[in-house]
Amino acid sequence: MNFLSTCTSGGCGAKIGPAELSEILHQLPLFQNKDLLVGFESSDDAAVWRLSPEAAVVSTVDFFPPMVDSPHLFGRIAAANAMSDIYAMGGQVLFALNLVCFPQHLDKEVLGQILLGGAEKVKEAGAVLCGGHSIYDHEPKYGLAVTGLVHPDKILRNNTCREGDCLILTKALGVGLIMSAVRAGAATDEEYQAAAASMERLNKYAAEKLSGFPVNAATDVTGFGLLVHASEMAGADKSLTINFDSLPILPGATKHAADYLATAAGQRNRNHIQGRVVLEGLTPAQEEILFDPQTSGGLLISLPAGRGEELCDLIRKDDPAAAIIGMVGGREDYSVMVL
Repeated sequence: MNFLSTCTSGGCGAKIGPAELSEILHQLPLFQNKDLLVGFESSDDAAVWRLSPEAAVVSTVDFFPPMVDSPHLFGRIAAANAMSDIYAMGGQVLFALNLVCFPQHLDKEVLGQILLGGAEKVKEAGAVLCGGHSIYDHEPKYGLAVTGLVHPDKILRNNTCREGDCLILTKALGVGLIMSAVRAGAATDEEYQAAAASMERLNKYAAEKLSGFPVNAATDVTGFGLLVHASEMAGADKSLTINFDSLPILPGATKHAADYLATAAGQRNRNHIQGRVVLEGLTPAQEEILFDPQTSGGLLISLPAGRGEELCDLIRKDDPAAAIIGMVGGREDYSVMVL
């Protein structure tokens, strides 16, 4: 049984596009409460609710169809991706609930392997898996609802970078392109293994290194690609400059982009941010890397430039792909420039 063939799309590439999602969310009323510290109005990575002056709950949910043919690996990737939002907010994962959609005709052993993979990652995070919800569906989908804890004064937002900050990216880009090549039978085993290892890697290890550093903003780079997430980080009053040659890129990703193995989600990301980015001297394949949807991508971190090398070196001890990729400047007539 070809597990992957049951799905029309997979991973974070299955997300509703940022333009469509923004239009829908703008129709909703805003919810205000003195204890709601982070809601959905800023497109941040998770909600944060203050319990006391010393503690706040971080809450997020994420699930998607598979992007790999191994149910066990799919479970590990989906769980790592769901917990990433907690780390991006500066929080610690406490517990998680399974979210399952599963076709009736598939062998239930497949579901068992998905859940085992997810449970392994929750255990690796030092958290507790304590239940969930399941329904029958036409395609398998899996993820987690995750609850974490953070001090209210140590929340990391996605749009609070400061002029003069440098930018660190902790994982290599190109996951969507590699998975597209896998579906087309064009990826090598080495390319697939590198992408799979990156996707199942917890951002816990990079996040633990942030303690003691004056981090001003953070987010995780997922289905909206590097440029949309970077634009969110720039907010309304900053502009980011990224050096393409500094970007960590998975082996084979640029080649597959040049071979037009791009994704529909990458095109949605490009359409959404058109007019707000400047791309200078890049090939079409290089541009595609910037729009490529990442499943369980790395953290994008903004902190004062004087501490950037120190933090990046520390992160590289466990996440060797980590790199300083750019700087934060004052607002220009664009959100992000890539040179």
